Amino acid sequence: MSNMILRLPAVKTRTGLSRSTIYLRVAAGNFPKPISLGARAVGWVDAEVEAWLAGQIELSRRTQGERLRAPEVR
Repeated sequence: MSNMILRLPAVKTRTGLSRSTIYLRVAAGNFPKPISLGARAVGWVDAEVEAWLAGQIELSRRTQGERLRAPEVR
């Protein structure tokens, strides 16, 4: 497990999400929570962000596959 800490610009670059979307998803429990690095600084654990990305890829692939195998309409 990587102990590398990502700051917000790196998280935005890796995920393609905006700052507001990241924080909305954190609040909703749909994105890893940041850790405190000091009084006014936070960061995200690299391994948690990577796991979230892998989950998003898996979800996307599974959803695409279900759409392709839709039952025939007779």
